[in-house]
Amino acid sequence: MHSNHVKQKLKAGETSLGTMMFEFPTTGIARLASVAGAEFAVYDMEHTGWSIETIRMLIATTPRPALVPIVRIPACDYQFVARVLDAGAMGIMVPMVESAEQAHLLVNSAKYPPVGRRGAAFTIAHDEYRNDPIPDVIRSANAEGLLIAQIETVKGLENVEQIAAVPEIDVLWIGLFDLTSSMGIPGQTQHPDTLAAIERVLSACRSYNKIPAVLVTSIPEGLTQIQTGFRMVAYGGDLWIYQSALKKGLNALRDGLKSSR
Repeated sequence: MHSNHVKQKLKAGETSLGTMMFEFPTTGIARLASVAGAEFAVYDMEHTGWSIETIRMLIATTPRPALVPIVRIPACDYQFVARVLDAGAMGIMVPMVESAEQAHLLVNSAKYPPVGRRGAAFTIAHDEYRNDPIPDVIRSANAEGLLIAQIETVKGLENVEQIAAVPEIDVLWIGLFDLTSSMGIPGQTQHPDTLAAIERVLSACRSYNKIPAVLVTSIPEGLTQIQTGFRMVAYGGDLWIYQSALKKGLNALRDGLKSSR
């Protein structure tokens, strides 16, 4: 596997910035994101209906290692984990992790023995079809793969310390909209209970040396979350960024038309 500069940057105590992809599965979307300065892209399978073939195309057209491809799979299941890793994903995100057992399943599915039980297939897409020594491939894949557990339910929050304690889990990614919905305060990201939940996740990350991560949809929100302590931040998603930029441009043109009359 390529050296995962996002994982190395996070391990060094720095902050990594990227984005998410939900709507535009094109051969250019990853290169556009990379040229824009994104360090990672999360390709979403949970909410998009994208198939493994779509994910294969997106990963194949990702300019690795400059842009680290991460896939959010629909559920913590071996077939999802192993297939996207074999396609070349350098990171796996699992939604709604609620127990240490689920976190262990992710590790066991993503890591080759002796760390886990990932099935062996070499000289395929994940190693760029190179015929490298198998022990080297295994060591590289186990070391460079980034494993992300999402904390986005009340049960996940209740068990966050046990989840954070699982070795080989690198990142705890708080899903604010799912979490607030689970807490009965949907969308209220500034509610005192939400802020307390965020602090609990951050505390678990500090205690177990995990990276706190979050999705933000605006610059002010992103700056606030970085100041709060988040060190892996996804700025928006392809559809929202496109819609926001288009709306801003069209509104500016319409304002210009009104002022010129």
